[in-house]
Amino acid sequence: MRVERVVVLSQLLRRPLTGRNDEPVGRLADVIVRLRGRDYPVVTGLVARISAREVFLPITQVAAFGGERIRLTSEVVDLRPFERREGEVLLRRDVLGHRVIDVADAELVRAHDLELRYRPDGWVVDRLDTHPHRPRLFGFFAGESPPQWRDWKAFEPLIGHAQSARVRGPFGRLGKLKPADLADLLEDANRTESAEILSTVHADPELEADVFEELEPDSQTRLLAERSDAEIAAVLARMRADDAADAINDLPQRRRQPVLDALPAGQRTKVLTLMGFNPSSAGGLMALDFVTAAPDATAAEVLARVRAARIMQPEALTSVYAIGAGERLSGTATLVTLVQAEPTTPLRELMATEPVCVLPDTDAEDVALLMADYNLLTVPVVDEQDRILGVITVDDLLATVIPEDWRRREPAPYPAHWTPDENPANESPANGTRSDENPANPENPANAADAERAEPEG
Repeated sequence: MRVERVVVLSQLLRRPLTGRNDEPVGRLADVIVRLRGRDYPVVTGLVARISAREVFLPITQVAAFGGERIRLTSEVVDLRPFERREGEVLLRRDVLGHRVIDVADAELVRAHDLELRYRPDGWVVDRLDTHPHRPRLFGFFAGESPPQWRDWKAFEPLIGHAQSARVRGPFGRLGKLKPADLADLLEDANRTESAEILSTVHADPELEADVFEELEPDSQTRLLAERSDAEIAAVLARMRADDAADAINDLPQRRRQPVLDALPAGQRTKVLTLMGFNPSSAGGLMALDFVTAAPDATAAEVLARVRAARIMQPEALTSVYAIGAGERLSGTATLVTLVQAEPTTPLRELMATEPVCVLPDTDAEDVALLMADYNLLTVPVVDEQDRILGVITVDDLLATVIPEDWRRREPAPYPAHWTPDENPANESPANGTRSDENPANPENPANAADAERAEPEG
């Protein structure tokens, strides 16, 4: 009998199941795997359809995936209805035809097929095809377009089964993505997909806040609105005050005050201050955290203050602001200037004594022109008495002045994929014949555990 070491899921499904002597048992309905972190998912069993019921078959009961049928070691099976266990992923139900995360490109793509391969540790999900199988109709190109297989490890599946998703671990391969990448995924995801991505991100509250800061306002409002007031406040408490103020302004009116009341006192004060300004003005754009020092402070002392400001927005640390008599802004010094100066040099000898600054009601477009003219990364916002109120960073300004149609255009392409074809095991055809060995019944600990799931009934 022909024994296959590589099988394609779409071809495997609905194959007949036979006993040792080729007597019919049923048909294959699904393949069960267990996720193993960064390793390939291992096949632990099959879901067989026998008459009108679905039952479990441990992989140890499968003798071979061969030819047009799947041969079992015995025709005796447990006829109790299949019940999904925590940690189990069903390839047909959960993955085939569903979208997965392409980690390299930070995008959602559809899994059109999966390749299973026999390895020393058993049958594993080895590769995934995200290329639609469209028919080609003309000339020498008649027939279906060929699959484009890529390594399973290039993707993160969205399982849609909470218990199994938890077993996967807090991040899986999503830990490689930046907050902006995760925000893009959430904006493209449907409700079920976004819920699973958010449940993963929620394991790191700081990352969760960063992701919400990167979301477009409509997506941010939609995802926050699905949470309770306390849950919204927990996210906003970790966000920058200016972003949190924008998020509250975008909430329905009836929810704003309860969310404000649930914020920690310090963050609530900052948010209320910023909500008093027009969002598109300098006052609405400024961050309220910045580093100040007396003009007589030495470069070493000022750098120590910068070093201690660990929770501040890094972009706001590119300059330090000298505060003189009457709490007035008397000068600014860039971080580069401070680092290159002698440690004992006083700030007054290093700072620009006529700093460029704006008033709170200055329009965002005017701030942009000013920062462009003077090549500024930050600009301080001051009141009529030249007392510093906040700082505008270039990234916050860009997020406001970039036209909406620019935001919605296609992102720049990521670098081309690398497919690990150097491994000879990946070069063989998906339906090739390998040997007369019995790969479907490997004796290994992963399969032994599932073989004890249930004792077969006669």
